[in-house]
Amino acid sequence: MKKAATRRLLAPVAGRVLALADVQDPVFATATMGPGFAIQPTDGRVVAPVSGRVTVVATTKHAVGLVTASGLEVLVHMGIDTVELNGAPFVCHVQVGDTVQAGEVLAEMDLAALQRAQKLATVIVVVTNGQTVLDDLIVAATDQMVTAKTAVATAVLAVTPVPGAQAVTSTTAASDVELESEFESESESKSKSKPNSTSKYPALATAIVTNVGGPGNVNSVIHCITRLRFYLKDEHRAQDAVIANLDGVIDVAKAGGQYQVVIGPAVNEVYDAVMAQLGPAFADTTAGTPTATATQAAGAPTETDAPTGWLPRLRHGVSQVIGVMTAAMIPVIGILAGSGILKGILAALTGFHVLTVTSGTYMVLNAVADATFYFLPVILGFTAAKKLGSDPIVLAIVGAILIYPSLMTAAGHATTAQITFFGVPTHLMSYAASVFPMIVAAWLGVSVERGLKRVIPLYLRSVFVPILEALILSVIVLVVIGPLITMISKGLASGILAIYNFSPALSGLVIGGLYQTMVIFGLHWGIIPIVINDIATNGHSYLNAILSITMVAQGGAVLAVFLKSKNKPLKEISLAAAISAFCGVTEPALYGVNLKYKRVFVVASIASGLGGLLTGLLHVNNYALSGSLIGFPAFITPGVGIGPNFYGYLISHYGTLLIATTLVYLFGFSDKMLPATSATAK
Repeated sequence: MKKAATRRLLAPVAGRVLALADVQDPVFATATMGPGFAIQPTDGRVVAPVSGRVTVVATTKHAVGLVTASGLEVLVHMGIDTVELNGAPFVCHVQVGDTVQAGEVLAEMDLAALQRAQKLATVIVVVTNGQTVLDDLIVAATDQMVTAKTAVATAVLAVTPVPGAQAVTSTTAASDVELESEFESESESKSKSKPNSTSKYPALATAIVTNVGGPGNVNSVIHCITRLRFYLKDEHRAQDAVIANLDGVIDVAKAGGQYQVVIGPAVNEVYDAVMAQLGPAFADTTAGTPTATATQAAGAPTETDAPTGWLPRLRHGVSQVIGVMTAAMIPVIGILAGSGILKGILAALTGFHVLTVTSGTYMVLNAVADATFYFLPVILGFTAAKKLGSDPIVLAIVGAILIYPSLMTAAGHATTAQITFFGVPTHLMSYAASVFPMIVAAWLGVSVERGLKRVIPLYLRSVFVPILEALILSVIVLVVIGPLITMISKGLASGILAIYNFSPALSGLVIGGLYQTMVIFGLHWGIIPIVINDIATNGHSYLNAILSITMVAQGGAVLAVFLKSKNKPLKEISLAAAISAFCGVTEPALYGVNLKYKRVFVVASIASGLGGLLTGLLHVNNYALSGSLIGFPAFITPGVGIGPNFYGYLISHYGTLLIATTLVYLFGFSDKMLPATSATAK
């Protein structure tokens, strides 16, 4: 029979238990390094979660590796991106080769120094060889406060059948020790039989150095427990997609002026191979100096914190904003796509008079289809806060404040949209389905929360910090960001209207190329009232026909990704996003695929501009607040039926679909753009 065995993992520090998925580091959160758990510490004393031998102590003192007698390789990682602090906040009490007992002190962290350096102090425990030695890792209920040495997880060992053996469960420290000794010989035999795979590292090192821009683009290199950290002269010369898809590379990340190549447990071997090729002059010998350490611990900027030059800085900033927006949207892309498809079906049913907008069936189905979009600020508040490290519940409340019924009602009427807040004139706008304002709020939430905690006593924080943070952030959005977006969008709308009056074809090119970018930043709200007014007063809108084209272009782009990619998860979301875009809802396409792979969005916008130009040349008209492929009834001229305008619709819309799909398929996307963590087997 198979001998089942378990092994307890203790809390290495006092604090709140977190699921690994909640860790603010994608490598750990996705369990790339192995299964485990984390603790947000309230104390800086770090103890061993298991008994074993110390195999790794990071030179920057932020991580300790242990191997138990039963073969578990356990990594204790202290803080997020704390390698940059070069050991300043840490004191290690062990060294490689030491044998420690579970609960014995490994290190101490200076939590105050970590806070000053603006680093999260999260302590992460992972079993790095969990795929081979574990059947399961069962973590106790998360979000609970524990003391150090409390058992918080149980490792279910994967062992070979032992004839006549009794099933063993470790329930006491003594049984843990017995378990260790029982499997010691098995662990040793496994380690002795492990094949030598060092020969691949020089080739991998060569590929990495070549694709970061060559030795001439490298200032220096350091490494931590999982990553090579390059300081590059120009990050834009690095081939992100190529590096991420190298066999032996997990992913690529950029933070704190470092170009990080995530390797995993073999990072030491790869680093040695890199340095053998670059030479010792490229070792970051200045990182450990007192001056450098003090500067970094204080969170001061360095030369490598951002690209130099206004254009690289702008590109870097835009890339970061888009990255946060897409990451925040990813959890809801599926339901957004499904909701978009349902909205398209409802549009068709009402267009063919199968349902009326006043029927009970329509109202219920419309609520199901529209709720995700209407309450998107609430959802984004939560997901963006988790991405950026602010309080998810508080940011969800901020999103709810922005769409509070009385404020939304007031924003919907010109006579009530202008209000004052403590004497400050404020113009209300609709935040339903908005993205950018909540991203800004989540970003500001990190600093606001930190500032409030500095001035509010500990015993009052649980009550006053959340409500004050919600108040401050909602006021910033309502009084500053909202009016600013309104002012910019009105200016853009006036300019677009002037271009349209000058030349419908030219306006089609401009609007078609820029409209979906305006959607991303919430600047499209200045155009929507023009469309509504056109339809209300004239019964038609040339402008809405051009906006319809932009939906088709984004749908065609993501359809091309579906057709070209061999990655199954990407194909699934791409097809759903394409159908949603053809039903008039582009958010799944934008945030799920096109913006994530930026070239797809750029090529789609070019195709959209060409489609808009074609729409303007053909003078295609729209007769209802509907569009894209599902909205074809809105292009049938009332009283005339199918005629020149509908033929113009077919030519412009399906022509745009063909242009967008072809251009993206040929020039906009390949599976080489996929990060390694989301690709299929390399």
